[in-house]
Amino acid sequence: MKLGIVSDIHCNADALRSAIDMMGDIDELLCAGDMIYEFRFSNEVLDVLRERKARVILGNHEWVMLGDHGRALREATPVNQDHVRFLQESPFRIETEVNGKKLLMVHGSPFEPWKTYVYKNSEHFLRLAELEYDYVIMGHTHSALAERVGRTLAINPGSTGEGQRSEEGVAISYALLDTASDEVRIERVLVPPPSR
Repeated sequence: MKLGIVSDIHCNADALRSAIDMMGDIDELLCAGDMIYEFRFSNEVLDVLRERKARVILGNHEWVMLGDHGRALREATPVNQDHVRFLQESPFRIETEVNGKKLLMVHGSPFEPWKTYVYKNSEHFLRLAELEYDYVIMGHTHSALAERVGRTLAINPGSTGEGQRSEEGVAISYALLDTASDEVRIERVLVPPPSR
């Protein structure tokens, strides 16, 4: 099974579409959170993810938007209320099986506090070896990563919407996972600056 993995799109629908186009044929699209900004919504990003029937989890930006401080954004006229309900019904973590292998997807850390940034060689990263998963997919750091920790293959696709900016565009990233071979490819691509 070939999985396309995105995270930290942050309202950049153009970059998301570019990443999906460049992935080619995939069996399923996974999104590890932060589809929006906490105080800015993107109907377009949610349109794309829902059309692709992506499996999504919420990140810290959705957490704020869905809380008390996000009420004004949620109730703003241009925001598609069906998308808000979709996010309200989406989980903060997914535990599943793909091709007989156990997969966990979280935005930050699988350990408390969940909003911790998990970088290579950090305490939370090293603790991934304690888990009984074949794959742990994370986002949040905007830093792409594919490393084995014990039996667990840790994958962070980096940021699919808010990468390094230059005059030429934005360097975004995404990941491709082949569950048959355990091969992970992190792909970085320069896309035009986001349209406003």
